[in-house]
Amino acid sequence: QVQLVESGGGLVQAGGSLRLSCAASGLTFIRYVMGWFRQAPGKEREFVATITWSGNNTYCADSVKGRFTISRDNTKNTMFLQMNSLKPEDTAVYYCAAGSSTTYFTLYREAYRYRYWGQGTQVTVSS
Repeated sequence: QVQLVESGGGLVQAGGSLRLSCAASGLTFIRYVMGWFRQAPGKEREFVATITWSGNNTYCADSVKGRFTISRDNTKNTMFLQMNSLKPEDTAVYYCAAGSSTTYFTLYREAYRYRYWGQGTQVTVSS
């Protein structure tokens, strides 16, 4: 009954930008740690970014720091990933995830800590 639905993926040239959205339903959104992961062809699922309940703190993978920004709007049960200065190596299916926690400051980098996952949205960056 919990649903996470990603949107906003597409094809963009290197150096361009995309904004991904994750719409959540069926859960108390404000009490979930949220995260973004990605999986490129032939590669393992990779952590991208995570955000605390209120959005006051975030953590991004080294590969995207300074280029990607994770945020959330708890009034709309929606999480975002603003992706700037995109590179061909950013090409992947991007997944939204929600993880249970009992503290406002929790950030999760490990995929196994997330209980719910979206269906993914394709991001393709051409060179």
